[in-house]
Amino acid sequence: MEAKLIALGIETFKIALLLSLPALLTGMFLGLAVSIFQATTQINEMTLSFIPKIVGIIIVIILTMPWMLNSMTDFSLYAFNLIPTFVE
Repeated sequence: MEAKLIALGIETFKIALLLSLPALLTGMFLGLAVSIFQATTQINEMTLSFIPKIVGIIIVIILTMPWMLNSMTDFSLYAFNLIPTFVE
């Protein structure tokens, strides 16, 4: 029983990482691109780095929403189906 709980916890962390990865990678790459742009043009505007990241992350979340919803639904069903195995 403890092994099943540990496996469920590991699976929870995996799905959380997998679902957050597209938004995090988008923010990282857009932040890097804006930083390179600011370094080459010597524009030091603070809001310039936030707006492209916010817009990019919103677009990626909208595009990956069906996949995220499907993954969360599958994981939730998996977790709910494990409940009877934990109750003795």
